[in-house]
Amino acid sequence: MGPVELLHMSVFSQTFSPCGRFLAAGNNYGEVAVFSLSAALSPDATSMSQKPILTFAAHEGPVFSLLSTDTHLLSAGNGEISAWSWAELTKRSTKAIWTRRPNYKTSLEIPEINAMIMNPKDNSLIVGGGDNNIHIMDMETGVFKSVLQGHTDYIHCLSFREREGEILSGGEDGAVRIWDSRTGQTVHCIEVFKYEECSRPQFGKWIGCLATDSDWMLCGGGPALSLWHLRSMSPTSVFSLAGCQREAVFYQDLILAVGEGPYVSHCILGGTMKAQIPSSSPSLNTLALNLNSAEHRVMTTVGSSDKIDVFTNFSYRAFSLSF
Repeated sequence: MGPVELLHMSVFSQTFSPCGRFLAAGNNYGEVAVFSLSAALSPDATSMSQKPILTFAAHEGPVFSLLSTDTHLLSAGNGEISAWSWAELTKRSTKAIWTRRPNYKTSLEIPEINAMIMNPKDNSLIVGGGDNNIHIMDMETGVFKSVLQGHTDYIHCLSFREREGEILSGGEDGAVRIWDSRTGQTVHCIEVFKYEECSRPQFGKWIGCLATDSDWMLCGGGPALSLWHLRSMSPTSVFSLAGCQREAVFYQDLILAVGEGPYVSHCILGGTMKAQIPSSSPSLNTLALNLNSAEHRVMTTVGSSDKIDVFTNFSYRAFSLSF
């Protein structure tokens, strides 16, 4: 890859291996890179330890979404999902185990797949993207068994409330929809931009990030990042962060958020910002927490560069991995 491609690289997606020792990241050129966190974090790490142990072409267009299951790495691009075995990848073998396409209305339609999450209750894969619909695939059979229709524009993000068996989706139409995963029906639809305290018409109404933690939901994008109580369906805190947020997560008693701007924002549940931790990319697409493995406990962020920033304690950037 030449200097021009590196200059224009964006990393859209990332996920940790189930054992927590590896990180996979996907870029706008359809490549997935696998990094060894154990090598990069080891006391005798060299600059080579910050390079991928493996890079391979996964899709023709960008890799919009990555997800780990107990055994597989799932990657999604334009209209297709591929599965790769983590065991094989760590042996440098890169043959897809399967590739599946949701049942789109026309064969001409190749919508991007922006988000994938698992429903651990019934071992199904929940997929959302450019055709405005949520597609649910049975992981045992590989069959797409249902479609949830309701969004009027494309879906950016998904979350799953395990106890309630509810799927939450956020889209370009400005709605957060809450679905009953058993019936496929919308239980609630929250139009965040209609709430005065969240509304930011200058940024639009789209919802770009969603996270849930039992009765609480975080969402943001065009509207300000806000914390909602799902029993009362009302925003309890609104965070005055500049620009649009693309990912936010709950972590202990904090909220961590990334988006426009070269930093990770640490916010307190009550609504105030505690800190902004600098990153090496001018703007960020996702952040991920590796909490599966105590010795590889890191936060990583990716965005509009070929770098993946690694934060060993969450208040400063220790080093960067790069494609």
